[in-house]
Amino acid sequence: MPNDPYLDASVRWKIQSGHALLREPRYREVVEFVTESGLATEVLRLIGSGKEADVYLARDGATLVAVKVYRTYRTANQVHRTMKLDAIGHLASWEFELLTYAWSDGAPVPRPLKREEHAFAMQYVGTVDHPAPRLKDVAGIDMETLAPRVVAAVERLVEAGVVHTDLSPYNILVDRQTPWIIDVGKCLRVDRLGAPPWLKVHQAREALTAGAQHLARFFAGRGVRLDAASLVERWGHSIERFGRFSSAA
Repeated sequence: MPNDPYLDASVRWKIQSGHALLREPRYREVVEFVTESGLATEVLRLIGSGKEADVYLARDGATLVAVKVYRTYRTANQVHRTMKLDAIGHLASWEFELLTYAWSDGAPVPRPLKREEHAFAMQYVGTVDHPAPRLKDVAGIDMETLAPRVVAAVERLVEAGVVHTDLSPYNILVDRQTPWIIDVGKCLRVDRLGAPPWLKVHQAREALTAGAQHLARFFAGRGVRLDAASLVERWGHSIERFGRFSSAA
């Protein structure tokens, strides 16, 4: 359980001392948290907002970074009272761990930098004026060239033992025709102990099947044919070393 023991000493202090906010922090309070915790030296602006977290463009010295801040109350996660801060911190810790693991193995994910409580800083993909667009929003790019690069990017992530369970054109950025996979908090590690290998691989196969279908539909709408079943078979070979992977499994 993420709440016992407490994830971070700072979270424990906030809860026990009564300094934990029982509401969602305002923008200025988020900026103060990011800078005071050392995640960045300056927050420039909000650049993205999802179901569970917001992403800010920031600077750490002269370097542009992205800071992902999990929301503590304005979220679908059902955890009550002040313990929510610690539970949401657990989500940030899990995503940061997965990001570190995947990046260390050479997967095309943003480089993780540092984490504090329910937020973490990572490599920023884009320019100071515009973040790299999501795959669903790209324009002016040859899709025939981009499609195999996206397929290879997913395969490289799988080779690292990390399988995205929510793979779609919404979770892939494209920077100068180079795909970057994001939101890895919605991933599973196929090599992680705690469950039978065959179960982890079965879950991976289901996730890869759904992801392949999403990408195949996206590229089909842009005149590029991808065979979802072939993609699953191709990606499946990359996790053979983690357990049995076949259509009969």
